[in-house]
Amino acid sequence: MAETAAEQPQKPGWRRILAALGSRKTGFMAIFGFAAGLPYALLLGTLYAWLSDAQVDLETMGVFSLIGLAYAFKFLWSPALDRIDIPLVRRLGRRKQWIVVAQLLLGVILLVLSTLDPLKSLGWFSLLAGIGAFASATQDVVVDAWRVDVADEEATIDILSTVYQMGYRIAALVGGALALFLAERTSWPTVFATMGALMALIGLASLFAPDTSRSVAHIGAEEDELAELRQPGEIEPRIRRWALLAIGILWGWALLTVGVFMVRSLGNDPAARPDSVEFIATRGPLVVVATVILPAIIAAWLVYLKKAGRFVLTENEPAAAGIDRLVDHGYRALVVPLADFVGRLGWAVIIVLGLVLTYRITDSIWGSFAYPFYLGELEYSKDEVAVASKFFGVGALMLGLALGGTLLTVIGRMATLTFGAIIAALTNLLYADLAVGGARMQAVSDAVGFSWLVSHLGGDARLAKLMVTIAGENVAVGIAGAAFVAYLSSIVSKGYSAVQYALVSSLTLLVGTLGRGALGKMIEQRGYYEVFLLTTAIGFVAVALCLVEWWRQARQAKSLPEPVSPESPG
Repeated sequence: MAETAAEQPQKPGWRRILAALGSRKTGFMAIFGFAAGLPYALLLGTLYAWLSDAQVDLETMGVFSLIGLAYAFKFLWSPALDRIDIPLVRRLGRRKQWIVVAQLLLGVILLVLSTLDPLKSLGWFSLLAGIGAFASATQDVVVDAWRVDVADEEATIDILSTVYQMGYRIAALVGGALALFLAERTSWPTVFATMGALMALIGLASLFAPDTSRSVAHIGAEEDELAELRQPGEIEPRIRRWALLAIGILWGWALLTVGVFMVRSLGNDPAARPDSVEFIATRGPLVVVATVILPAIIAAWLVYLKKAGRFVLTENEPAAAGIDRLVDHGYRALVVPLADFVGRLGWAVIIVLGLVLTYRITDSIWGSFAYPFYLGELEYSKDEVAVASKFFGVGALMLGLALGGTLLTVIGRMATLTFGAIIAALTNLLYADLAVGGARMQAVSDAVGFSWLVSHLGGDARLAKLMVTIAGENVAVGIAGAAFVAYLSSIVSKGYSAVQYALVSSLTLLVGTLGRGALGKMIEQRGYYEVFLLTTAIGFVAVALCLVEWWRQARQAKSLPEPVSPESPG
């Protein structure tokens, strides 16, 4: 469909940029970005510093980190947020009703967490944190949709996206560095009570945000898309029903299996809890199969049936009210994007899914143990960790993102993706050196003059080597992250970009999150040094898959016909 004049991109210009920054929508976008980043920083980062201070064992922390699966599976309930209204608050608006409720719920949860002892009330602590992660993931989905809905000629989608990232990064500093500074001077309950009150205030302020309602045109477009499923050549409703049911059962089983394991692990004493290593070895692969592999096979089967003309409609078959429409909505929201993804990639979907599942595992699998490593194992103070990991580390991450963007332009997407995978894996060796004293990192810091600089700014050589290590990893993660986002964006279809991107980006967290319980136990038994050697080796699985995918894309490019020159005849 052709763009209207209002939709066509215009040259920014300083006046338009200043007008956009002064827009009410832009202001609330910054607030929403902050509100999205704060619970993520607290629940999947800073909270582990509190658990470390409370002497919670590392295996328990690894199991506790499974609350991050809420972000990995958020694509499952995202379609419902587009169609379901919340009783009593539906008048707030299509998106705002969910945003306000999620923010207020997060505020309450953080306030209640501040009243609990994580060691004595670990069951309630983990339950509330899990609900908080679910509310945070839900808020992320709706804020992303709100940004698209309210964008206009003044507050453009590019400006709103940039402001959102700024708010998110500021929240990472507040929920990370500032929280550590406060904890050093007050207490963890005070920190979480303060953050809870801040989230509650944001929820109240969000009551005044602009919003959009379901337009007649939007509803009409949804009806047209549903009607297409009932036209000749489409899969028969009974086959679609069974496919949706099968995928629903697989995903439901995966969630239930992980949930039961988490409850049993956190609800029992360490001696009575299930073996996390055994769970990962036996159930972990089954969870990946049920979440990714079998649904992909079902989608491939549906693509085959449609191409072969088997079990397809020969005439229009309008949907009846009730279950038929419910199935059509579920099928269009979840199965159709997956079938399109598998249908376009063909056999290459095996390579792509393998790459998606393993690319970020080197940094995601041990991320929950960063604070225990810095504070417990290496015995740095909270102030030192705040300076090194948050202030200096965030700067290094931004530098890595900038370098990644530059490399994408200079050497290309797949070269940058492969380079990012290599350095992201190798930087785990920097932490391995820290785990055995950090002599090599100290030598690097001294050689480049960084130790001298830090000592003249009030630090010492010991802090300098931590900052150099964190900088090395964050620059690598930034380069890899920029390349990975570009790669994910290139493999999704424009027609189903929202669901497909949510799906593949969520899967990047799956394997790393599932493996943290076993990793925590391994740290307890064998120490950090061997764990960092293991994560380095795991990282080269992604390197191998990058090389295979690079070869596939190069071969595919050669097989495409060359564009015809406008000067050539015919």
